[in-house]
Amino acid sequence: MSIDKRFINQFSNVTSRAAHASFYLVGKKDKNAADQAAVDSMRSELNKINMNGQVVIGEGSLDEAPLLYTGEFLGTKKGPDFDIAVDPVEGTNFVANNLPGGIAVLAIGEKGNLFNAPETYMDKIATGKIDKGLIDLDYSLEKNIKNLSEYKCKEVSSITVCVLNRPRHKMIVDKLKDLQVNIKLITDGDILGALYVSDPKYNVDMFIGIGGGPEGVLAACALDSYDCHFQGRFIFENEKDIIEAKSMGITDLNKKYELKEIIKGDSLFCASGITDSEILNGIVIEGDKFVSETLVTHKNSNFRKIVKSINSINE
Repeated sequence: MSIDKRFINQFSNVTSRAAHASFYLVGKKDKNAADQAAVDSMRSELNKINMNGQVVIGEGSLDEAPLLYTGEFLGTKKGPDFDIAVDPVEGTNFVANNLPGGIAVLAIGEKGNLFNAPETYMDKIATGKIDKGLIDLDYSLEKNIKNLSEYKCKEVSSITVCVLNRPRHKMIVDKLKDLQVNIKLITDGDILGALYVSDPKYNVDMFIGIGGGPEGVLAACALDSYDCHFQGRFIFENEKDIIEAKSMGITDLNKKYELKEIIKGDSLFCASGITDSEILNGIVIEGDKFVSETLVTHKNSNFRKIVKSINSINE
């Protein structure tokens, strides 16, 4: 089965309007308000779409509404059954402080095809298209770097690795420095960080490190359309995390998930810029209209494009 191509415009409109709603909070030092504006817009727009949609990756539970909560049903209840994963604002700090990299994100899969990720950390590794078995979470960092440099016919010193700038990644960063690898440190936004490997123009060969599990699923959805390599392993830090995971059917707590286990079948991914980034321009207001840029991928139609749209503010 495939997701009908007519949904491309409908779902890209959802993220572009969420980005626009959040844009008015750029630089206002209130990340929660920026997130809430995007949530409210997303819910309103998703409920206009002819579908039976259910949020499998959201921002909280039922008792934490008005977040887009896991388990929430959206749409007109007429049409296909979809799993929905959302991150209404990735980079709330970016938006609050008027910094580059704020995006509004959602992913759509056919019912049962998006991995229902627990709200825990995930150890991740992503690269562009490579041969099977070349890069693996279970290999040493040095082996992965050397394998990738040989595969790409590049010197190790020409390899660029993107890592979230966190104390937990000190050993990774120190090892990359020892190997004389180029390091691209990002302060937040590991969906966008993983997307850098999707196109050589961003000059990032590998994304690695520990970030959010739900964000890993969203990133994997886009990377699947680019035929990239992605692996993830959840990290359970306490008994609460373990109980949540088991309630979701996760029995092997140490399992390493391949891309095809995270995203099954057809999928659709949309990410709209709120503030500018290397991948997407942010929202621009022009009179009674706003201009948005959205990265859209639709796996089965091989659609991968940054879509620029001009929308009425009052529509």
